[in-house]
Amino acid sequence: MGVERTLPTPEADDLLELVRDLVDKEVRPRAAQGEESAEFPRDLFTLLGESGLLSLPYPSEYGGGDQSYEVYLQVVEELAAGWLAVGLGLSVHTLACYPLASFGSAEQKERLLPGMLGGRLLGAYCLSEAHSGSDAAAMATRAAGTGAGYRIEGAKSWITHGGVADFYTLFARTGPADSGANGISCLHVPAATAGVAADAPERKMGMSASPTAVVRFDGAEVGADALVGERDKGFAIALSALDSGRLGIAACAVGVAQAALDAAVAYAGERRQFGRPIIEHQGLSFLLADMATQVEAARELYLAAARRRDSGRPFAKQAAMAKLFATDTAMKAATDAVQVLGGYGYTRDFPVERFMREAKVLQIVEGTNQIQRVVIGRHLAREDRAG
Repeated sequence: MGVERTLPTPEADDLLELVRDLVDKEVRPRAAQGEESAEFPRDLFTLLGESGLLSLPYPSEYGGGDQSYEVYLQVVEELAAGWLAVGLGLSVHTLACYPLASFGSAEQKERLLPGMLGGRLLGAYCLSEAHSGSDAAAMATRAAGTGAGYRIEGAKSWITHGGVADFYTLFARTGPADSGANGISCLHVPAATAGVAADAPERKMGMSASPTAVVRFDGAEVGADALVGERDKGFAIALSALDSGRLGIAACAVGVAQAALDAAVAYAGERRQFGRPIIEHQGLSFLLADMATQVEAARELYLAAARRRDSGRPFAKQAAMAKLFATDTAMKAATDAVQVLGGYGYTRDFPVERFMREAKVLQIVEGTNQIQRVVIGRHLAREDRAG
């Protein structure tokens, strides 16, 4: 993308160069056809794993990359700029690994994390349900104790990688039906478990190559060692994971916005009207200037939140702000890019119509932007009471 970056170490700079090269050679050239065919690019995720990119923010003792979130998120941005299905897929896999990496026992980490982080396996995060999307604490999926483990009954909706994942990080009710957020547990469920199956992928506006499906758990049984963290304390794990996941979505959004900006600038520099390139006309140049400013601001917002996370400071409010602003920016940048290209922007011969369709989902996933405003408002209220 040619974006000037300040990275914390020379090794991180080398990593970003590796990612840019991979995107230019392997990812971006396949995006348009991949979305047309709606074929999940599993081989690209294998390549990411072999390149060490599926494990960046996790400890090296378990096969991770020991990278900061500041660096990891910039990798996500570069991948999303090349093909959102790949950048978002990396973010979702990282989200699926987070609960076990952060709250799992030493035995679980030693037994499971190397496979989860090594590139052979791909994860999915199962929280939402058809009737409890934004109100996740109202979930109905149940994991009943069997003495030897848990028997799971229920269905999870809108699951990225549903049907292609190798493991599901599942949140299910282990307490009474009326226990709300206090009776939810986190479970590690291999996709090959009997009784686990996915419906046909949803027919979406965009992101066709990234399957989103209902995942059903019909009497699926797992052992007691599938429990991640404390029983009935999983809702806090889910919220903690989403704080980090929202930064991944923000980075994806900046990648899409930057790609839209790059396409618009390139076209405006070549297209001539009234005897000169249209980028020299003030009305258009101002639109591009606003786009560039918003993209840069969105990038700095997610990076600032990432630095707070890396330093161990609270970052939930900042993550919600980054997700809100970056995804709104992506939607506006993609829409404006279509306008810059005019009639060509509305055709599939140019990528900006795809960016516009892809940007929309980023305002919805991992908490709609209305929910982000709720999160930010609650933090402001708490800060006011504390102050």
